[in-house]
Parts: sequence; structure tokens; C-alpha cells
Amino acid sequence: MSESEPWEYSLYLPNDLRAVTVSRRTLRLILTMHGLIRLVDVAELLATELASNAVRHTKGPAALRVRWSPPGTLRIGAWDADPEPPQPPRAFDAEAGQEDGRGLALVRACADVWGWHPLARHGNRGKYVWCELAAA
Repeated sequence: MSESEPWEYSLYLPNDLRAVTVSRRTLRLILTMHGLIRLVDVAELLATELASNAVRHTKGPAALRVRWSPPGTLRIGAWDADPEPPQPPRAFDAEAGQEDGRGLALVRACADVWGWHPLARHGNRGKYVWCELAAA
């Protein structure tokens, strides 16, 4: 496969914080194998934040989806079973020692665009939070 061909991967995640590390390492492998190593660092940060939110703030399973659309858009998204909208991004105050609440602020700062939408499928409800990176 080349950068001119579309592709998509989905990784189903158990409700376990170790799944975040698995998803980050899997994403690195996917991007490396597709010749997109230049996107790895930012993509890993974004995927980590999205997967972490999906696993930490819900009680059910989650999934990470990575999609390449030519000529150069990488979409990373996380599905979770909670239909509630994500908390809006807020400013991060490192001096205040904040540990939580910075995830979507990082996504907003590092991605070209991001968003979310509710999902309903086979009687299951949830949401999909996504972001995109341009390869240029």
C-alpha cells in the first residue's frame, strides 16, 4: 500500500488502562508500516488522549479507529459506550498541578480539526470522538 491508497484499522479496547499503551504502540506500527513515520509523534499523543478518555471515563469497552484518506489526511477516533458528550476542552494550568482535564485541550491544540458525534448501533449507544492530521 502507498500513501495514495486509503486504508483503515480498528482496535477494540477492553476497559483497562493498559489498553491505552497497546493502542499507542499499535498506532506507531501501523503508521511506520505505511511510511507515515513523520506523523507518529503527534498521532501517538492524540491517540493516547482519545483512548485514555474512552477507557478512563466509561465503564464499557472502547475502540480506536485509524483511517488514512488520500491525498493526506489521517483521522484518529475513539468510540466508547457512554452517550454523554465529552467535556469541552479547557485550558491546562501546569502550575496548578492539574493532572486531569487536559486531554481534549491537547487534541484541540495538536490536531488540525476535531469533533464528536453520538452513535447508536444494534441497540447500543455511545459516542465517537475524532481528530484529523494533515500529512503536509
